[in-house]
Amino acid sequence: MLRADVHLTPTPTALPGSAALQQLVNGLAGWALLLCLAAMIIGAVLWAFGSHSQNMHQSMAGRRSLVTAVLAAIVIGSAPSLVNFFFHTGLAVH
Repeated sequence: MLRADVHLTPTPTALPGSAALQQLVNGLAGWALLLCLAAMIIGAVLWAFGSHSQNMHQSMAGRRSLVTAVLAAIVIGSAPSLVNFFFHTGLAVH
């Protein structure tokens, strides 16, 4: 019985429209980072106002918003490295 080996070499430029798709993904990442920045600012303002007005609910909501925005920015920034890491890890499986 013959065994056929299958190989995978991702080439972003192999299909038509790849440059447009790459530009679209870059644009979406940029917008997502801008939204993270806005959420950080809004969360910090809510946290500050909640702390100064002794409103614990508002303070916690602002803190949660700020931490969530920071974590989202970390995920967006590390997404290409994470995808590449797991792709290469998958290629190493024999």
